[in-house]
Amino acid sequence: MTKGPKFLFVCQSCGHQTPKWLGRCPDCGQWNSFVEELTQQGTKGLPSFVMGQPQPIDSISLDPELRLKTGLPEFDRTLGGGVVPGSMVLIGGDPGIGKSTLLLQVVARLSKEGLKALYLSGEESPQQIKIRAERLSIRAENLFLLTGTCIEHLFERMDELQPNLLVVDSIQTCTPRLCLLRRAAWDR
Repeated sequence: MTKGPKFLFVCQSCGHQTPKWLGRCPDCGQWNSFVEELTQQGTKGLPSFVMGQPQPIDSISLDPELRLKTGLPEFDRTLGGGVVPGSMVLIGGDPGIGKSTLLLQVVARLSKEGLKALYLSGEESPQQIKIRAERLSIRAENLFLLTGTCIEHLFERMDELQPNLLVVDSIQTCTPRLCLLRRAAWDR
């Protein structure tokens, strides 16, 4: 039986979840890293992420050309030969190491192959990203940029644009609860 939406506190450093706010994460020891997030609860209190219908694994066909080549050989090699459509890839690393630059290059190259790409930034302004794109000589008419931190607004824009590819830079900046509170205030 599916219950209504619930809120959990999630450590932004390691992902530990707890029903109440904690000052220090018991897993990673980080202080003040918990953010309240909306989650849809399924049976036994576990998040519900089931998509589609169950199918026997033997019935799933594999296309030999399944992976999208980005044109960045080391990146493709790291992903086992390219990006698998429908997959989610989490890029991590220290601040300033080049994650945003790498992802901008990847989506720009894939958008030049005819894919419509949406790059959501919750940390940088459109001008900062454009400066990076200019430095990298990126020209891609199928690459769209959206800035903000409201996951619901992102979903609305995705419905409008229907991108083939989405980059969220960075996922910990997206806050569903804050967006819901803002929306409630706007509706008054």
